[in-house]
Amino acid sequence: MIRISTSTQKRLIPFLCLALVAFVTACASNDAPVEEEPDTSEFTEAPTAPSRPEVSDTTISGANISISPVYFDLDSSAIKSEFDDVLEGAASALRESGASVTIEGHCDERGSEEYNVALGERRADAVRRYLLDLGVNGSQISVVSYGEARPAVNGTGETAWQLNRRAQFVVR
Repeated sequence: MIRISTSTQKRLIPFLCLALVAFVTACASNDAPVEEEPDTSEFTEAPTAPSRPEVSDTTISGANISISPVYFDLDSSAIKSEFDDVLEGAASALRESGASVTIEGHCDERGSEEYNVALGERRADAVRRYLLDLGVNGSQISVVSYGEARPAVNGTGETAWQLNRRAQFVVR
């Protein structure tokens, strides 16, 4: 056993206390959530402001149709009026071309897998009903829900979540 003199002990105590305080401070956790920057490298049509997306024209060149996604509010399948022009253009393009489309319903990562699959289906069905009301033939439209399984962007936080709550079109 090593013996330390009383005078050495008195000099070491302040240093040990300082080391203990530094250790405790370094180990303290920060409970504030940190929002990660979403990975947008694989997402080609991300609007700059999901709450007010740019409405791009639906283009027709032969059977080549490009339709912008429709974005939804949290826990909602209601189509916002700001997407009326997108869906009217899509309906016109589908009626004129006779092309078929699959509407994919997507959700953000919050909620259970079962809940998100059901919500994604409600979103895709809402868009399908909207297009049917605009005169698109039902045989041209199919729907599928991926829930949270195919995010448009990776990451957490409101920016990523807004971009992942969508109905996306795949023209066949």
